[in-house]
Amino acid sequence: MGISQSEGEMEGWLHLIRFNRFGLQYSRKRYFILKDHSLRSFKTIPMSQNEEPVRSAIIDSYIRVTDNGRESIHRNVFFLFTLYNTSNHKDQLKLGASSPEEAARWIRSLQVAALKEYQDTEQDFVACSKRKWPSLRTENIFHDRLSGSKRAIRKTSIDWTLSSIVHAEAMTSDVIAPSPWKIFGCQNGLRLFKESKDWDSRGGHWDDHPAIMAVGIVDGTSEAIFRTLMSIGSSRSEWDFCFYRGSVVEHLDGHADIIHKQLYSDWLPWGMQKRDLLLRRYWRREDDGTYVILYHSVIHKKCPPQKGYVRACLKSGGFVVTPVNQGKQSLVRHMLSIDWKYWKLYLRPSSARSITIRMVERLAALRELFRVKCRDSSELLSEELAREIGMPQSEKEDIKTEVQCPEQVKKMEEVDLMEDEMEKAVSGRTSLMDLNDAADEFFDVPEPTEYGQYENEWHSELSAGQNSLNIYQSKLSSAAVFVKKIHDRRAQKKGYMDLQEVAREDSISCFYGATLLKDPTCALPCSWAEGDPSLFLIRGPSYLQDHQKVKAKGTLMQMVGADWMRSDKREDNLGNRPDSIVQKFAGLGGPEFFFIVNFQIPGTTMSTLAFYYMTKTPLEENPLLHSFVNGDDAYRDSRFKLIPYISQGSWIVKQSVGKKACLIGQALQVHYYRGRNYLELEVDVGSSTVARGVANLVLGYLNNLVIEMAFLIQANTEEELPEVLLGTCRLNHLDISKSPLAKK
Repeated sequence: MGISQSEGEMEGWLHLIRFNRFGLQYSRKRYFILKDHSLRSFKTIPMSQNEEPVRSAIIDSYIRVTDNGRESIHRNVFFLFTLYNTSNHKDQLKLGASSPEEAARWIRSLQVAALKEYQDTEQDFVACSKRKWPSLRTENIFHDRLSGSKRAIRKTSIDWTLSSIVHAEAMTSDVIAPSPWKIFGCQNGLRLFKESKDWDSRGGHWDDHPAIMAVGIVDGTSEAIFRTLMSIGSSRSEWDFCFYRGSVVEHLDGHADIIHKQLYSDWLPWGMQKRDLLLRRYWRREDDGTYVILYHSVIHKKCPPQKGYVRACLKSGGFVVTPVNQGKQSLVRHMLSIDWKYWKLYLRPSSARSITIRMVERLAALRELFRVKCRDSSELLSEELAREIGMPQSEKEDIKTEVQCPEQVKKMEEVDLMEDEMEKAVSGRTSLMDLNDAADEFFDVPEPTEYGQYENEWHSELSAGQNSLNIYQSKLSSAAVFVKKIHDRRAQKKGYMDLQEVAREDSISCFYGATLLKDPTCALPCSWAEGDPSLFLIRGPSYLQDHQKVKAKGTLMQMVGADWMRSDKREDNLGNRPDSIVQKFAGLGGPEFFFIVNFQIPGTTMSTLAFYYMTKTPLEENPLLHSFVNGDDAYRDSRFKLIPYISQGSWIVKQSVGKKACLIGQALQVHYYRGRNYLELEVDVGSSTVARGVANLVLGYLNNLVIEMAFLIQANTEEELPEVLLGTCRLNHLDISKSPLAKK
């Protein structure tokens, strides 16, 4: 692809992902150059630096990038990401790369370019081009209107020289926690572990359905192994001796789908009937190149139990692929916890355990596959994968294959010529959306690419024409509106049910800040308590020199309340509501200041999880907190961090949540509400497909989890170090059925 990259700069081929007038997606290949805080688009590789771009947009501190995962568009697979303007969420640009690594490099470069903008002056942007540059640093009127305060632009107070360190931290854990795994054997070159909770004091007792993990080194890149693991075509039989055949039942979003696997019976004990699995599959890529693939069983109306098969229940399972040895090899962990649904009189628990152990030993076969072939990931998948049908089985009856006639191709070429003339006439660039070409929006002829097989090898597992986040043309014909309504209904309707889901009950209205019970003993279910600060690692006083983190010793603020409720809409600005704990103290005229973190979690209904922290110390005595409270949204987005930790719960949830600090404002949309005695952060969990997938998984296991969290403001300079936690929280076995309804 000829991609080149440096810190905050990059160039290469990408695909513009757009909608035609019928609301369906299509792509256009363009050459993009990211340099000097500008993103420029060309139809061909520019021959000189002075060549004028077809279209361009500025990348400043209000630009965010979100990972949309993988999608199939006209049977070409793209790894998508969206640029959006935090001051105008309608200003968006969706792009597609040919591989997850390429998409990750573009996301990284765009994020760094946005961070570096703080160091440059306004004149630098004006001098970038002869064109009239857009101003994307507009005021956030949404915030100002609700808070009644003006935002202060903070360009001189931020040091972004440590942006690379921020990303390096993703490779380490920020929580001090014991390993939940205990080794019990070594077989076929694999170390075998089981969850330590399943061992009694004598070390000899096994649970009925133990969680078992195999760990080994594979001679392949993490991306190549990821592609192989995600394939459920016939090529999987090259290494997976359990696998008979599989299909995608439903494509949920770019990071999740529902898949059906049928297993061979010849590796099972004699007389045991064939098994199949219906799974929700979720995947993501970490900043250090680690790929996480997680599975758990679900029920789906389009895939009922089938004759001749007994449906096993996968409680949790998956793969974690971490690059080692400069990326030449990968450490692969494969974990399974399965209820094989056998009669106890027929099969002893030790035999069922042996079946699970045999299944995780597939990892040894995967290792041998890569050892023998030693080829690029695109060659590891057989040609049979490219011949599979590129959509879920449930959609085959609804969508017909499109065949373009010569007249249509000719018309497409004429439109491209017309588009060139139109683009030359465009003199101003006002937003990210101007990088979208508009002239050929309703012609869906797939264009040839230089990496045809590289994209098409995945098409058998993805559906065609998925809707994107919030990007759509404002003017549609009546037929287009009808088509889009059908398309949205299909995309939003949940056709499956997690096995862990429970029925919800209506409850009483709530008093904001007190809807979740406080229990310092952590003995009562559906309660909260302050967490132990010493569990969390934060930047020490000499972090800029040695990059060492230290145990937190305390918190700046005290947790005084929590909300756990549900509603049919977003519940924002809780601190401003008359019956909130914040307004109760405001009425007394005391010195108390509140810091509220309000998570809006999408689902069948919207869930709200809010934490209330209070301090009586004047903000001026802590300069970093004072700067954060009175700073602008871009500054806040660049500093606010969350450290999550699942101290009790299933491996699949622990793996999905992780134990790494995250700059929330860089990953999710955050709205800020500044009141007289409070600052509220409303975090939209649904603004990222990755976060939405994690939230859906966590909600399914919520009753069995103990969740720990710590919040802090990132310190970037010597004067700001060492870091101090704002506050901690421990949530004990939340029950979604016991969450009260928010007041209307």
